[in-house]
Amino acid sequence: MTSSERSTDSGIEIDEVYDASDLEEFDPATKLGAPGAYPYTRGVQSSMYRGRLWTMRQYAGFGTAEATNERFKFLLGAGQTGLSCAFDLPTQMGYDADHARAEGEVGKVGVAISSLEDMRLLLAGLPLNEVTTSMTINSTASTLLLLYQLVGEEQGVDGGQLRGTIQNDILKEYVARGTYIYPPRPSMRLIVDTFAYCANEMPNWNTISISGYHIREAGSTAVQEIAFTLANGIAYVEAALGAGLELDEFAPRLSFFFNAHNNLFEEVAKYRAARRLWASIMRDRFGAKDPKSMMLRFHTQTGGSTLTAQQPQSNIVRVAIQALAATLGGTQSLHTNGFDEALGLPTEHAAKLALRTQQVLGYESGIADTVDPLAGSYFVESLTDEVERRAREYIATIDAMGGAVAAIESRYMQDEIETAAYEFARSVDRGEKVVVGVNRFAETSVAKADVFPIDVQQQRDQVDRVKRLKSNRENRAVESALEDLAVAARGSANLLYPMKVALSRLATLGEVADVLRAEFGVYQPS
Repeated sequence: MTSSERSTDSGIEIDEVYDASDLEEFDPATKLGAPGAYPYTRGVQSSMYRGRLWTMRQYAGFGTAEATNERFKFLLGAGQTGLSCAFDLPTQMGYDADHARAEGEVGKVGVAISSLEDMRLLLAGLPLNEVTTSMTINSTASTLLLLYQLVGEEQGVDGGQLRGTIQNDILKEYVARGTYIYPPRPSMRLIVDTFAYCANEMPNWNTISISGYHIREAGSTAVQEIAFTLANGIAYVEAALGAGLELDEFAPRLSFFFNAHNNLFEEVAKYRAARRLWASIMRDRFGAKDPKSMMLRFHTQTGGSTLTAQQPQSNIVRVAIQALAATLGGTQSLHTNGFDEALGLPTEHAAKLALRTQQVLGYESGIADTVDPLAGSYFVESLTDEVERRAREYIATIDAMGGAVAAIESRYMQDEIETAAYEFARSVDRGEKVVVGVNRFAETSVAKADVFPIDVQQQRDQVDRVKRLKSNRENRAVESALEDLAVAARGSANLLYPMKVALSRLATLGEVADVLRAEFGVYQPS
């Protein structure tokens, strides 16, 4: 690439200058519309941040439930407006802390939750009727949701008052992340059962956060991120319709989760294009009538894969740029990464600084003073159109293959992402893509950084707690409830009702997952 050539991270060529000729066929009524109105290019609310700032939802979770509860209270005290919980790898994979496969991983990349007892400790002293809680969990999402509901009921908060989101997006696990348990089709059943359960029992809960974040973290381009995410969204809608659910009853509770990377204008265009695409998919493809069914509401997290262990304080600037892109693009909630996350879990200092980054943007920068500040920019509108066009081409290809599940089973999405990741790595190696502190402006001396400590004793305590629980509960009642779950799994009944009974009797997350493993099998990628 010569000095006069420029392109986005998706390979979209950037002209030296943009003017009205780049938007000759641009119809504002069709492409933009009013804020809060179809096609939602300009945002899903008419007033956007003039009415209320985005939810500042910092992600937290490590060690035991007690330790994470302390971090939640620290963040709420610092001005955070919503909770977001990370779970450790055993919890994500359906293993209790005392399982042999959990050894060495308990509490490392998130909080360990094995039972109702753990969930009580995680949420102790938190006003569940006031806060919204996002839980990043997929294969075991229904289990964690029910544990949350059970604690809410113990606090006197019924399901209709509980508000939050479970990620519950299994398709992207097969594509990009790998924390799957069951094969795709029974996993889709669990998701649809969750849609139906929440429609009846937890109507204000967002039943899925369809995630492009992890697709991007795996190395996709911005265009691939929204194309593959929306293709997965189409698959979830089709599965729910196939199960007999009414579109305008479940579609308003769908939400999305996107990444924010460093190419400021492409990221803004990506969010605007995604809203427009989803609106047309829901209206024209599925016949949605409720405007809320057409609204793409999304959470954003700044790009973990963009953070560098070299010169980690440079990550403060990266995170600020990415947060600016997300807010200029109209996100509904935002997590900003700690600058030290390339080294380990964020320290309290880094977590507070990440939250302060959002607060400075929200209260000092002026971006909240008007809706869609970049609307009408020749560059942004042209880029939005091109991102949308390229994403539509990907979706058409996936449709021709039989949809997202078929595309995943044939490894189409995985291969496209791996190719993009390889090309990006090569461009960094060749110096065509500059990464400050890595391939340019590097330093030989390495500054000492504080790293979040891993408490081995916390892991031992969690294992002991699970063992005590299994010894002291009424095991016959647990076994009876788990057998009822197995019977439901063999038939077509909604799985969440017998699952809730089992969990209320102190069945563990791992025991519930084991029942479903026995009935559904375990996914083995080809």
